[in-house]
Formats: sequence, C-alpha cells, structure tokens
Amino acid sequence: MSKGSILVVDDESEIREGLELLLTSEGYRVSSAETGAAGLAKLEEQPYDLLLLDVSLPDRNGLELLREIRQRDAHLAVVLITAYGSIDMARQAFKSGALDYITKPWSNDELLAQVAQAVEAQKLREENLQLKRALKQRFNFPNIIGKSEKMLKLLDLVTQVAAARSTVLVSGESGTGKELIAKAIHSASPRADKAFVPVNTGSIPADLLESQLFGHVRGAFTSAVASKKGLFEVADQGTIFFDEIATISPETQAKLLRVIQEREFMRLGGTEQIKVDVRIVAASNVDLLTLVREGRFREDLYHRLNVIHLQLPPLRERREDVPLLLAHFLQRYCQENGKPPRQFSAGALKLMMDYDWPGNVRELENVVERAVVLSTQEKMDVDLLPAALRSKEIVRGVRLQLSDFLPPLPGEPGARTGADSTQPSLFQIMDEIERRIIVDMLERSGWNQTEAAERFLIPLSTLNQKIKRLGIDVRRRGRGAEEAYSAAPGK
Repeated sequence: MSKGSILVVDDESEIREGLELLLTSEGYRVSSAETGAAGLAKLEEQPYDLLLLDVSLPDRNGLELLREIRQRDAHLAVVLITAYGSIDMARQAFKSGALDYITKPWSNDELLAQVAQAVEAQKLREENLQLKRALKQRFNFPNIIGKSEKMLKLLDLVTQVAAARSTVLVSGESGTGKELIAKAIHSASPRADKAFVPVNTGSIPADLLESQLFGHVRGAFTSAVASKKGLFEVADQGTIFFDEIATISPETQAKLLRVIQEREFMRLGGTEQIKVDVRIVAASNVDLLTLVREGRFREDLYHRLNVIHLQLPPLRERREDVPLLLAHFLQRYCQENGKPPRQFSAGALKLMMDYDWPGNVRELENVVERAVVLSTQEKMDVDLLPAALRSKEIVRGVRLQLSDFLPPLPGEPGARTGADSTQPSLFQIMDEIERRIIVDMLERSGWNQTEAAERFLIPLSTLNQKIKRLGIDVRRRGRGAEEAYSAAPGK
C-alpha cells in the first residue's frame, strides 16, 4: 500500500531521479516535472499529498509558482528545495505558503523524516475536511471532531433525541465538550432558528441566579430600577442549557422543577404567571445520583432532568481522535495568530498520544494554542509543551526496584563469599540504574537517539556522552536490551 503521492518539480535530472528512487523505495508514489508549467499541468491531472518544489526553475521563480498554486489549492502540502538555507529563506517560504524547506545537499534520513511528517500532516488535514463533511452530512455537527466508535454512537443518539422536547442530561468530565453537544442538540432540533441560551450556574452567585433566570419587576429589590426579562423568557421557543447544574441551591432547584412541570414561572417581585416553551439541556461533571443519595440534590428534579442521558467519553478513551483534534486546533490557532502552518515534532506527538489528558479536549486545545503562540519555528518540539505533560515521559514505563541492583545479603541464595564478597558502591548502583533507564528509553524509541533525547528533554550531545560513559553498545540494538546491558564495563 502506498504511503502517499508526491510530485517533484526540479530542473536537474539528477535531483529528480535521485528523489524518485529514494522516495519510491520508501513506498511513495512519485511523479516529476522539470519546469513550473509542467508541474502545474501535473497538478491539474491528479491530486498529490506533497509537492517538492525547487526554488530556481528555468521558466519561473519557485516562490512565485507557489503563490500561484496556493490560489488554486490552499491546502496542498509544499516543501521547497533550495541551495541556500537561511532565516530569510525560511521567512519567504512560510510567507508564500510552504510547509517547510530543505537545502541542497541534504541528508536522506532528514529528508525522509520531513517528507513523512509533511505527508502525514496533509493526510490529517484531508481526513479532517472529509470528517467534517461527513459529520455535517450525517449529523449536521460541523464543530464536533471525532471518528471513534464512542463518539459516532453518541452523535447518533444526539440525532435521535434532537427532534424531541424531552429534557436531556449530559454527563462527562470537565473539558469533554458538554456545551458543544448541547448546541448540537439545539442545532438539529426544530428550535434551531430560536435562541440557544447557556447558563453557567457555577459562576453566578446564588442570590443573583434566580433574578437571571426568571427576571424581576421594578422595585423587587434595591437595585431593580426597571423590570427585566429573565433567561427563560429569552429562551422561549428555544433551548436553555444549564452547565454545572449540580451547583444550584435547593431553593432554585424547587423553582426550576416547577418550570419543567408547569412550563410557567413568576418574575421576582411579580404576581403574574409567565408561560414559556423551553427545552432544557443540563450538564454535570459530577454524579448527580450520588448527590441525590447524599441529600444535596432533589431526587424529583434529578428524574425530571434525566429523561434522556448522554454520557461523553473522556479523551483517554478515544485516543484515535487526538491526531484529528491536534490538526483541527493547529489550523485554527495558526490562522487566528497570523502564523504560517505549524507541526509538532515526532517526540512531541509521541508525548501527546501517550498522555491521558485529564483536562480532556479543553486541555488539548490549550496546549496547542500555547505552543502556536510561543513558537518561533515551523516545527514545534517538546520544549513548547507544558511541564505537567512532559514530566510523565522522563521515566514513564521504567519499573525498577533497588533489589535489582543490590547483591543478596550474606546467607541468602546467590550471596558472594570470600574474595568475591566485595559489595558494589553506591555510585556503581546509580550508574546501573541510569544505564537501565537510558537503554529502556532507547528501546521504546526504536534506538533512535534523537527521539530518545527529545523524550528525556536533554540535548542529543548530552545523551551521547552518557551512552559513551556508561558503555551502552548501541550497535547491539537489534539483539535486545539485555545484550546492550551486557556490553557495559564490568558486566
């Protein structure tokens, strides 16, 4: 199966043939052209995942050609080929819409890594576009990103319940997107052309919440200098969304129950009953049933709210959606901050794929926004990730016990005697622990020392020095970690 399709546009036949041979051997489908005009003709014939474009072409400048290509296709991944690598060149490349650039002569390993990342980024962008079209066609939910089975089942339920008037309780951890689901319910309902009114009950003081919800008449309290509509009146014929419903006071719970049952209420200080037709969607990040058992939430209100229950999965249970979400937020925040396209390094992506995301989609979005804002280069490395995310990777998966390194005590099986009874020093023990941690990380990084250094958050030169000092034989990488350990001095 092909890894992707690549078009090479370069006037030097040796370059075209060399790239075609190299990339074809790696599983890519490769076409080539020697002029800008021939390259444009190829792009008209079929779509490509990546364009490798020489800056100096016989019939036109590569940067000018790139700008013309961008007018035809705003999303094609383009990597420029140039004989001059400089900050100015990078600035011009990104300003013209390039994803990256490579300089002649290049390292084949580095070129293949750049190509792989560019093709993967392009495929993610295309998958996101296709997913959004499919979700819009199937569900009409263009702002919800996800292809996991759990998300698709959830969206099927949203589609089913949207047409009804029944109250909906949306449960899920903080940051899972409960308000997005509430908006999806509203947008797919017959009430879509009416108001959607969100109410974050946790951020409104209890003494002001009732005035916000039900309104008040003039003179109802000291500062009520004029009558005011409440949010229930604003949401009439539409949908009102209660976020953090568990935080409302017992007194407000009783009044909310009456609105659900009778579809009417009175403004504060008023005597007239006001009729409304409002659909209620409530959300909670805590178990309301537990609060009912503890006497902190009305049982009758709970059952009124829980007519239809939607449970949002945490992000750690739908990891296949992480790359799509990353691509979605990268595009958004690059555009919002006026920056050229960005991409995460392999080490940063590995960290984010392994991370449990306790803050869910909201945390992931914040991480991407932070990285884009702080980035100064096209490729964003692990140093732009928050410390809480990075710290888990340093010794993650390394399970060591002191007994692994201390010899048996006298009298225990395997204890040394006589001339062999010399005990290892503390420094020897610490070196062995460090050696095993490094070999473990090299194993999990496929013996790629650059990636291992990224995951340790140290310079590659520092890792190389440690490998040399500890006598780790990286040439034995295909034979397993045990032989790498045995290569160490004194083993």
